[in-house]
Amino acid sequence: MNISLIGGIRVAVSIILFLIIFFVVVISHEFGHFIIAKKNGIRVVEFFIGMGPSLFSFQKGDTKYSLKLFPIGGACMFEGEDGLAEEKGEMSEKAFPNAPVWARFATIFAGPLFNFLIAYLMALILVSVCGITTPEIQAVNEGSKAKEAGLRPGDVITRMNEKSIHLGGEVTLISQLNTKGESLTVTYRRDGQENTVVIDPVYDEAAQRYYMGIVAGGYLKCNVPQTFQYAFYTMKFYVETTFQSLKMLVTGQLSKDDVSGPVGLVKVVDEVYDSAKAYGVIEVLLNMINISLLLSVNLGIMNLLPLPALDGGRLVFLLVEAVRGKPIPPDKEGMVHLAGMVALMLLMVLVFFNDITKFF
Repeated sequence: MNISLIGGIRVAVSIILFLIIFFVVVISHEFGHFIIAKKNGIRVVEFFIGMGPSLFSFQKGDTKYSLKLFPIGGACMFEGEDGLAEEKGEMSEKAFPNAPVWARFATIFAGPLFNFLIAYLMALILVSVCGITTPEIQAVNEGSKAKEAGLRPGDVITRMNEKSIHLGGEVTLISQLNTKGESLTVTYRRDGQENTVVIDPVYDEAAQRYYMGIVAGGYLKCNVPQTFQYAFYTMKFYVETTFQSLKMLVTGQLSKDDVSGPVGLVKVVDEVYDSAKAYGVIEVLLNMINISLLLSVNLGIMNLLPLPALDGGRLVFLLVEAVRGKPIPPDKEGMVHLAGMVALMLLMVLVFFNDITKFF
């Protein structure tokens, strides 16, 4: 088969996989808003996936359902949420502002919540099929600080710097984030007894990072109770990783090249697909679920940030309303969210062009 044709097929498959991931992650978020709004008697004017002009749409009941051109987000539009209809006196009893404040809070919060719920479901699938990597030490390097501290293969790390450890990935993450070579307090279990040691990592010039001198990562095939337990730990690990990434981005430890939008994500999906396809369809599927899990957690956390135009920003206004007993004037709240939306769209454009440059 022609090499260019094979490459074209691979790209097409990667785009399709990305779109499936996009729809799963975004629909779960918007469905959270949608179902809780319906339960609270709030009218959903439009439920749409994507942005820009509509590719197709249909009306069912009070709601218009649309699929839009650009795979960038989505929205669940409630009657009267922009405040304009309220000023004109055109709102029905099902309008968003007419619902109790805690019903509106639950409706907005449900979007990120459903992202975490779908992420947990994905973690359940991954853990049940693949098992988990445990924090059991597999090897200790000769002459390393870990060896000097008395660590041995078979020891199971239970805490690092007062943080409980459940997965091998947590050991790796803490070690990688120790960019200043600070001492690490490590608690480990050996023969049913727990011991604590302090390890001073050594800098490796070639790798440009600090190492304790251990290889951690045993394997556990989980039974049913363990599957539910470690699925939670897995999702928690992705949440912590996302927060650490945000912290590093804000502090300048990550650059703009470490941030990806839809185009960059297609590239990531393509690379993962290319690596996994040799092992079969199941391996590809599991890797796509893993990407979906990470993106779902990312979307949930990003939307909870207390920034204008995001769910977190709207939740702040609702909390203020609950405390003061009356809402912020719709025109003032609308101006704040509009400014946030403009800033968000500008950021998305910048990320888009940054993604494009990664291909060249």
